[in-house]
Amino acid sequence: MSTMTDVRSVGANTTVDNVLAGKIFEFANNNVIASLLATAASAGMRISFIIGNEVQMDDQEISSANRFPLTPDDLLTRGGALKGDRIVIRLRNTTAATIVAFTRLDLETVG
Repeated sequence: MSTMTDVRSVGANTTVDNVLAGKIFEFANNNVIASLLATAASAGMRISFIIGNEVQMDDQEISSANRFPLTPDDLLTRGGALKGDRIVIRLRNTTAATIVAFTRLDLETVG
């Protein structure tokens, strides 16, 4: 299993188009099951999860647990990616203050 993590500050009323941009498994290197976990430092952070051309989760509020995501507590969704599919995690801050977001993506090879 491979894991990619990200901790970043998302500015007031801004969007991060893809927290995985430039990371080694932004494009699936095998057929995988992708498990998304996420939390934020406060309320108002929303997340979208796209694999290839399929939206797994669109603009949903995430927990304001203010810690790194834990399994299974902060598991948001799982989806399948075929080799070469682009995986996108988009963050959107809906508040007037900067919020720290914590994301974790676990990739489990199948087939």
